[in-house]
Amino acid sequence: MENAFLQDWGITLMVFLPLVGALIMMAIPGSREEDHKLVAFVTSIVTAAVGFWLVIDFWNLGKSEWANLHYTVDKNWISVIDARYLVAVDGISIPLIALTLLVVPLVLIYSWNHIPNPGNPKAFLMLILVLHTGMLGSFVAQDLVLFFVFFEVVLLPMYFMIGVWGGDDRLYASIKFFLYTLFGSALMLVSFLALYWVTGSETFTMQGLAAGVETNDVKLGTQVLIFGGMFLGFGIKVPMFPFHTWLPDAHTQAPTQGSVILAAVLLKLGTYGFIRIAIQILPEAAIEWAPWIGLLAVIGIIYGALGCLAQTDMKRLIAFSSVAHMGYVMLGIATLTDFGMNAAIFGMVAHGLITGMLFFIAGSVKDRYHTLEIKRLGGLLVQAPKMGWILGFCVMASLGLPGLAGFWGEFPAILAAYQPNGNLPVGLFRVYMVIAAIGTVLAAGYLLWLLQRTAFGTPSEEFEDDPEIHDMVLTEWIAWVPLLVLIVLFGFVPNIIFDLTDGAVTGFADAITDAAAGK
Repeated sequence: MENAFLQDWGITLMVFLPLVGALIMMAIPGSREEDHKLVAFVTSIVTAAVGFWLVIDFWNLGKSEWANLHYTVDKNWISVIDARYLVAVDGISIPLIALTLLVVPLVLIYSWNHIPNPGNPKAFLMLILVLHTGMLGSFVAQDLVLFFVFFEVVLLPMYFMIGVWGGDDRLYASIKFFLYTLFGSALMLVSFLALYWVTGSETFTMQGLAAGVETNDVKLGTQVLIFGGMFLGFGIKVPMFPFHTWLPDAHTQAPTQGSVILAAVLLKLGTYGFIRIAIQILPEAAIEWAPWIGLLAVIGIIYGALGCLAQTDMKRLIAFSSVAHMGYVMLGIATLTDFGMNAAIFGMVAHGLITGMLFFIAGSVKDRYHTLEIKRLGGLLVQAPKMGWILGFCVMASLGLPGLAGFWGEFPAILAAYQPNGNLPVGLFRVYMVIAAIGTVLAAGYLLWLLQRTAFGTPSEEFEDDPEIHDMVLTEWIAWVPLLVLIVLFGFVPNIIFDLTDGAVTGFADAITDAAAGK
């Protein structure tokens, strides 16, 4: 049974506590740097405490309840446009909420002695807290207007993090990020409005619109067009090929904290939107679009891998690897099966943990060597052996080594393509499966090449006697160990996530089959 306090206040408290922390920081003078770090960290810990209390209470409801929405709060919000403050969680959103609750405090711990230049930790830490609210809100919103507001809230903080604290080309990268995602969001909003009008609905709630599509017998052509708008909005956020070009620039120029949050959580807003909104509301259109989504997913897998092999910058290589890894997530979603969507959600969590770790390591390498040019690096295992071994561990996880989380993010997605939804062309998806499998070989190539060039060998003459190059410090240990432990834990016990998500995605897959049967 749901805890009464959590039922009424749990989600709302969890979502808006970071915003309260940011408001408190506004009242503290900018010169008190340590106070700002403390307030931001304590806020994230209190938010995590409330959030994990909710997660544990949800877990205790039992497997039979994980497919249903819980802790629902439904209040009138903007009556003139029929928008409601409707929030709830189920087995699909819980793993992503838990990931967000974990990553943000770890980023703030890492920031304790890694505030990027120019200084101004007050503004930097406040932006992280605003991002925290936007990310959590996106995963709990059950109303499209509310979802859109939270989805857009994350845009400005990340724009400023890249534009103010980024690298030499930060202005170009931040504007490109902003314009790409804003363009996608505009199309997504038009799709939401079109859905509201064609269903004649009096609500923007996701379940209400899904029922409206079914009862009003919306024409398939109209559904396909509306799905197309959502596809562009969410596809740019993922990002899918060919909408991915903003990502390498954003990652390369962003400060380490921005790269970690972007990789670990923000990219998941796009893939989550596909499952939670596009497929749930428009299952018939999803069948029409699925072969094209699968095609772009496997192109992204190969293109991302080939892009990695061409990179000379460590962060840019990791960024291109995200294009490839999110391709596996989208391939799992494109199968429209419970197995494929389970694999996709696991892939989101695994990618968040592993790629977040890789960006943490890249940031620490940059702090020590003041460069991420691969040809100038080398001998990390000699000068900072602990960091070198952790880099090797994360490389193995990223290439999908069995026993680590990355394996369960890729292998089931490839396997799901062998037997997609019965309404999809099986032969075509088996071709996709073969192409995706080839992508794993390329992944091993570029990741082992990165490890060999940066960790092995002897330090170059440039850095041989550099006193700044040292091994890991306490804040790095504290920030990284939880991620490393979870990568191993989920590698050996993947059912922690699969059991949570299975009931909800099975319901979505069944709805797709039923919609196709009723055509």
